[in-house]
Amino acid sequence: MQALKFNLVALQSRNYRLFFLGQSLSMTGTFMTQIATLWLIYELTQSALLLGLAGFLSQLPTFLLAPFGGVFADRWNRHRLLIGIQAIGCILSVTLSILTLTDRLGIGSLLVLSTLAGVLKGFDVPVRQAFVIEMIERREDLTNAIALNASLVNGAKLIGPATGGVLIATLGASSCFLIDSGSYVIVMMALLMMRVRPKPIERQSANVWQRLKEGLQYTYNFLPVRHILMLLSLVSVMGLSYLNLLPIFAVETLKGGSETLGFLSAASGIGAFIAAVYLSFRSSVVGLGKLIAVCPAVLGVSLIAFSLSHVFWFSLLMMAVAGFSSILQAASSNTIIQTIVDDNKRGRVMSFYAMSFMGMLPFGNLITGSLAHQIGAHHTLIVGGICCIFGSVLFTRQLPRFCQIVRPIYHQIGVVHEI
Repeated sequence: MQALKFNLVALQSRNYRLFFLGQSLSMTGTFMTQIATLWLIYELTQSALLLGLAGFLSQLPTFLLAPFGGVFADRWNRHRLLIGIQAIGCILSVTLSILTLTDRLGIGSLLVLSTLAGVLKGFDVPVRQAFVIEMIERREDLTNAIALNASLVNGAKLIGPATGGVLIATLGASSCFLIDSGSYVIVMMALLMMRVRPKPIERQSANVWQRLKEGLQYTYNFLPVRHILMLLSLVSVMGLSYLNLLPIFAVETLKGGSETLGFLSAASGIGAFIAAVYLSFRSSVVGLGKLIAVCPAVLGVSLIAFSLSHVFWFSLLMMAVAGFSSILQAASSNTIIQTIVDDNKRGRVMSFYAMSFMGMLPFGNLITGSLAHQIGAHHTLIVGGICCIFGSVLFTRQLPRFCQIVRPIYHQIGVVHEI
């Protein structure tokens, strides 16, 4: 019990506990909506290119708007921003539900609503990431809070697609959208119940563009952060876009339907959830750099093996490995960055993290969708896997210099007490 208590220390903070419970339900609804949207697009069009286009339009605003979200996170009240963002998300989800129930949902409206959801995410992600440190009562619990945050996202990724696949087959896609709408209401209630001490906002005369420039210069010149984000960008473009091609493998390779798609997504979620749980039981950030170096290679190998598989259980296993390695890299990157950056630049740095992790996905979706249209989904995943392995090798060569810079910072802020 002591070990478990130690490794759930972030939940001792009341605000973080409310956030954790609310987001668990909200993220489950989000992944249900995601799987239902992909299924409807493929059902309506049977097109790999349009699957890639849908992913591009839903994620592109995150890339374009996340830096502005980071500026807002550093200048405005993050708690109030999050409440407003959730309210707008609820409106979008209700609109999607109504259009589906009234049989007015077409490919055009699906793409428009996906784009609007991406716009919202562009502001939500950096604000939510920067708000984590305000919810916990002790800075030393930050690592655990980030790991638990990854756990809830990937627990939802496990439950959401599996449940969504079953609901699509039995009740239709509209049931997923309705549940997602209700989950937004719950997370807003959780946010309103928080007792947040107003964060002192620095008086800043610089305009938005100047603030963006400062954040970009800080991020680029901070070598460990720069290398982490470059590797994350490569993996997002060439590796993580495999999710958008899953309907093709579910139907054409494994000869299944929406349930098969749900199981493949859930297998990826299982691996991701295990990775997040593993991180939550780590007592230190020391050693995460090595994990970041290895994970892209593991992801690359799993994608190549998945692309060659025609056996359902083996495909599920490779999806679990892919989910494990990708989230282990992303969550480890998040943890190191949040640990070493300056507080007054946290929002902007996390906006560049959002651009690298989620903002690059639209380009990956567009590239893989186009490649799959030209050379087939199987060959596309092989190309992506090779690129991930190459990125892993390059980062590993920079690891000694990376550790040389980061360890003194850990010592200075009290994360480690000896070097």
